[in-house]
Amino acid sequence: MDVQTYRTVTDLCVRFAGRLPDDALRSVREDYFGGEPALAEATLLLTLGYEDIGITREEHDLIRSISDDPDLARVRIVDRVPPLAYRFSPSAPADAPDPSRADRVLADESARYGGRVLRRAWREPLVGALDEAKWVYVLEVDTADVLGAFAGLSARLWVTAREKWPVEVVNDARSPYQAAASLGPRIWVA
Repeated sequence: MDVQTYRTVTDLCVRFAGRLPDDALRSVREDYFGGEPALAEATLLLTLGYEDIGITREEHDLIRSISDDPDLARVRIVDRVPPLAYRFSPSAPADAPDPSRADRVLADESARYGGRVLRRAWREPLVGALDEAKWVYVLEVDTADVLGAFAGLSARLWVTAREKWPVEVVNDARSPYQAAASLGPRIWVA
């Protein structure tokens, strides 16, 4: 993947954080990073269509700049990005899953991926949300390779702790979803 395509893909993944279902966005990120753009594009476009997730004209044009997949024509275009479908808080209800294993795994690995700060927030779905309540991690990094950091951290989290909590790797660009999740408390600092 050339540099411009990588930037475009990264931008799209930032924009769709919190709008695509967690598993679909995970697949899109991992498949693009793993050199499987056709699979990533199919997952992205089929999910957008199946879940009836509208995209802006600018997002449409970004997708078109990296893909000639005809399924893009079936995706609904909207005037503006829908409001955030989740609320974030620093703590979870008493019956929430214990995040301590995931905290340790991600804290131990964050420096390897250029991490500066790792945060964790509890995510509550609002009307229109596609996923349930769960912990979400945000790692602020110095690197431009956010897809690589995401793939590495997500893989380590699964292999070591058998956890699939969403991990958002951010540098300068953040979606409203990522910005809201970034308000969670720090659990690791470089």
